Parts: sequence; C-alpha cells; structure tokens
Amino acid sequence: MTSLVSRLGRAVWTAYEYVAMVLGLGALALLCLGWLPWALLGAVLPPRAGRFVGRVAIMVGFRLYLHFLAIFCACRFDLSALDSLRRDQPLILVANHPSLLDVVMIVSRLPNAVCVMKASLMDNILLGAAARLARYIRNDAPVSMVRRARAALQQGAHLVIFPEGSRTLHFPVDACTNAAGLIASNARVPLQALIIEFSSPYLGKAWPLFRKPTLPLRFRIRLGRRFEAPAHIRNFTGELEDYFRREMSTSADGPAPPGNPNCESAAP
Repeated sequence: MTSLVSRLGRAVWTAYEYVAMVLGLGALALLCLGWLPWALLGAVLPPRAGRFVGRVAIMVGFRLYLHFLAIFCACRFDLSALDSLRRDQPLILVANHPSLLDVVMIVSRLPNAVCVMKASLMDNILLGAAARLARYIRNDAPVSMVRRARAALQQGAHLVIFPEGSRTLHFPVDACTNAAGLIASNARVPLQALIIEFSSPYLGKAWPLFRKPTLPLRFRIRLGRRFEAPAHIRNFTGELEDYFRREMSTSADGPAPPGNPNCESAAP
C-alpha cells in the first residue's frame, strides 16, 4: 500500500510539473503579446519618455511574471540583493547565464536596466517591439553596440550583459567574450558581478523548450566582486572568466542540476 501511494504521489507530481511548464511558458507568451500593441504605440513617444516607459513596463511585467511562477509553478526566487543596486548608477552588471529566466530575474528588480541582446531576439515578434522601446542594444554590430552602451551608461542606466555571450553550455561557465571589458573600458564605468545560483538548469541551452522542469525550482542572485574599468581588456576577460569559475564551483547551489534544500527561497 505504501509503495502504491508513493507511486501515485510521484505520478501526480509529474503531471503537475507538466502543467506548471505549460502555465509558465503560456503566461510569458501572453504577457509579451499583451504588451506588444502598447510597445508599438510607444514608438511615437519622445526617446527619453519611450525608454522610461519601456524599461519600467518590462520591470513591472517581469516582476508580475515571477510572482505568477512562485504561486502557481513551485518556483522560488531570492533576488533581494539586486535592490541595493538601484541607486548605484551607472553600472555594468555582468552575470553567468544558466537559463532563459536570467534576464527576467535581473530586470524585474531594476527600473532603469538596459540589456545587450542577441540580434535574433531583437527581431523576435514577441520580444522585439518591447526591447526596441526600452532602447535595448543589439549585439551584432560591435562598434554600434559599444557606442550605444556608452550612451546608455552616460544616461545613468544599469547595463546588463552576459560575458559568455549566450546561455552556458559547459558548466560552470563558458568562455567569456571581450564585450563587457570593452564597454567598461570605453565608458569608464565599473562592473558588478552577479552570481546566479540555481537548483536546475531549466531552460538552459541544452534543455529543450518543452522538457518539463524538476520542481521545485530555486533561484538566487547574489552580488559578487565589483571590478574597476579595465585598462587591459583581454587580461580582464580572462580574470572575469576565472572569477566566475571559482564562484560557481563554491556556490551554495552550484551549477549541478540536483536541488539543494539549503537554498534561500523567498518569492520576489
């Protein structure tokens, strides 16, 4: 009887994991679709007003989405460390990139964040209009990327960039590009490392979109080291990559998929 109840419980929980996956992905798609017409209309606003409305709307929308995941999809987020950065601007935020949720978590706490994004995402029908209204930055033209990033920092923004250039494939961290160091050196702005800890690499680069998560999911972002704008970009890139490798190898959750009950799990 005990074995039967246990198997039944596992079956019910597995079914819930599939339902949570559909709810989570569906809610994000509806959120983006709901904002799409307003983001398109926002293009008529003056640039300063447009970027303010666009960035605040993304922050609010992503925060509501994380609340949804916490209530209905057994996700737990500890993002309180980001709140201390709100008045610390301009600043370049560099983070490891295990999941598609990384940008959502970071931007949900910062009303003046601007992200360096893949050009393909900027052209995406669900994401493109909102990203353009918020004056997010394409990564496919290095000179333009650095110039626009410097301008955003001069306006007092938090610039969010993932040094790996894409989601992590080989954990704990992939090789870093020179982009973050190049922008920091050009803008003379410090870089704040963000360490994203996770119980499972759900929606990571090697995780198929419709593969169910292993619930509960736990995420925490903690503040790491703050780096001054580098004088030697290539040396800095190696130093940054080594730093993330050390931090992830000693992280409370670590880069491995299994969950860790010691992870803090406060909803946003």
